[in-house]
Amino acid sequence: MAKAIMIQGTMSNAGKSLLAAGLCRIFRQDGYRVAPFKSQNMALNSFITEDGLEMGRAQVMQAEAAGIAPDVRMNPILLKPTTDTGSQVIVQGEVLGDMDARKYFAYKKSLMPLVLEAYNSLAAENDIIVIEGAGSPAEINLKKDDIVNMGLAKAVGAPVLLAGDIDRGGVFAQLLGTQMLLEPEEQALLKGFIINKFRGDKTILDPGIAMLEERGGVPVVGVVPFMQLDIDDEDSLAPQLTQTNRAPAGKPVEIAVVRLPHLSNFTDFNVFSRIPEADLRYVSRPEALGNPDMVILPGTKNTMADLRWLFASGMADAIDNLRRRGCVIFGVCGGYQMLGREISDPDRTEEGGQARGLGFLDTETVFSKEKRRTRVHGRITDLPGTLQPLEGMEIEGYEIHMGRTSESRDKADFCRIRDHCTGIETLDGTAAGNIYGTYVHGVFDAPGIARRIVEILAEHKGVTLKSSPGNTACAAPETDYQTYKETQYDLLAETLRRHLDMKRIYEILEES
Repeated sequence: MAKAIMIQGTMSNAGKSLLAAGLCRIFRQDGYRVAPFKSQNMALNSFITEDGLEMGRAQVMQAEAAGIAPDVRMNPILLKPTTDTGSQVIVQGEVLGDMDARKYFAYKKSLMPLVLEAYNSLAAENDIIVIEGAGSPAEINLKKDDIVNMGLAKAVGAPVLLAGDIDRGGVFAQLLGTQMLLEPEEQALLKGFIINKFRGDKTILDPGIAMLEERGGVPVVGVVPFMQLDIDDEDSLAPQLTQTNRAPAGKPVEIAVVRLPHLSNFTDFNVFSRIPEADLRYVSRPEALGNPDMVILPGTKNTMADLRWLFASGMADAIDNLRRRGCVIFGVCGGYQMLGREISDPDRTEEGGQARGLGFLDTETVFSKEKRRTRVHGRITDLPGTLQPLEGMEIEGYEIHMGRTSESRDKADFCRIRDHCTGIETLDGTAAGNIYGTYVHGVFDAPGIARRIVEILAEHKGVTLKSSPGNTACAAPETDYQTYKETQYDLLAETLRRHLDMKRIYEILEES
């Protein structure tokens, strides 16, 4: 069985996911078979595995860092919030149903055998399991029947490293306060503190570290700097989501993503932020929309509620004004559904009833209880409008939705795709004028797609990019997206090796 180490945090966004990913990369570089694990994840950013099962993206990112394929065993429970008090509960990659917080709190202890089955299965195939906790282990109202923090650490005998976020202040109180609220047997599992997201001169911090180790009785195994890395983040506290409505950066091409209240899978658009000539902004107020070259309506976990918000906030009118002026409007998944005439929910998958869509596409969507989950690949078809030059480019991604969208009477399809699970070929999406919609998440990640879109948008407005095909003397070679991500994981590992006491961490592993 694998040895285990667990990263817990004093709060959400303390950096657990990134630290776990970095350890996965280090252990892999050192020749070990390593896999990530998080028993219960709450996130609207999810992923579909090759066998059509759904899991949280943080463990997908960590699996990539470990050099292995994502596996639903790495995240056996996924909670996707649908309201402030309720979530869709996904167990072993499949939808169990919707539960409010109180019902799930009473139910979750029955899931512990499934959690341990998934963990033990992974542990039998690997040398090391890097476990990530959730939120804080000191949430005393949630500690009963805990299955994700100290409850899991006790069940599998995993030593714990506790990370605190110094960038948000009060890190010594965070770490010591969390330790004080743990039970004695939980404190015994705590083997080290990590001070994360540090900026400045570490020598100024040294007296505080000495006090922390004296009062806590456990070593500080690292002071990790604030890292400027470009690695997918599933958290709603991701920087791009906390900096909405900023002014345009003045780059040649501007892309605005509508920051829906129930936004999901925002990592679909991260690739645009890696193109120097493109300014990717998130916008939640109509007056902040401005005059972008493309507006993206992203996925959502509550399409009907977010559609109402579009109309009530004035965002629908602002987007319509841009549409009339020829702006490219692109919808993905829930955003695609919103572009049609109407959405119906006869089975109360979300809220029941019907909702008027934006009416930009001649389509209708009907929700059902059955969720479509599959990976796909294919090609973009002959498109109308500004994005016509994308015709024939290959795409790959996944579908994850609970609605079926009817074909338009006068329409072009967006792409022809093949289902990885069934091998069946189908047409997906709709295009009319400069309005485009698809169910394929990750559609922009395929080599060349995002870059070509930026070039097309620039050409459409009469701007020549320095790295466009017309200026090959100035062009920098395009880095494959996956290759780029590998360099970021290596940089993460290199940084952690410099700032973590890896000798001590290996000793902690041996003690487990």
